Amino acid sequence: MKTLFLLPLFLFAGLISFSQKDSTLLPAYKRFPTVPPFRLLKIDSTSYFTKNDLKKNEPVLIILFNPDCDHCKHEIEEIIKDMDELKDVQIVMSTMMPFDTMKAFYEKYDLQKFENVTVGKDVQYILPSFYQIRFMPYLAMYDKKGNLLTTFEGTMKIQDLVKVFK
Repeated sequence: MKTLFLLPLFLFAGLISFSQKDSTLLPAYKRFPTVPPFRLLKIDSTSYFTKNDLKKNEPVLIILFNPDCDHCKHEIEEIIKDMDELKDVQIVMSTMMPFDTMKAFYEKYDLQKFENVTVGKDVQYILPSFYQIRFMPYLAMYDKKGNLLTTFEGTMKIQDLVKVFK
């Protein structure tokens, strides 16, 4: 009789324990929805840009890109075309590709003329694992307080990107 009573009890307890969501399976950006700590080797190849260098009370757009990726090229072309819409957004562009490839991309798109754009190499590969990226470009958008608004993988229409920050 005891086993008839205990069997359903153990089954019920097992179902409850396996139905709980394991928060460690969530990507880090969902567990910690604020701007991640990062350290990007800047285009001058001697200094680094970190989370602490971001301006306070300004929204942030983090773009993970590959300088050889056609979708990434298209995305930056669209952003440059409508940069007036994003002039109050800090844009941090991060790549894991070789430094000379990143520098050629930076020069091709004349990114030095935009004060709100920083390009750097993620030498420690922190951001790809933080966001668990699968496709590029990868966009992560944060509000003025550094809280995650949304993320997007692939090419995002500039109108949709601007709407996120409005």
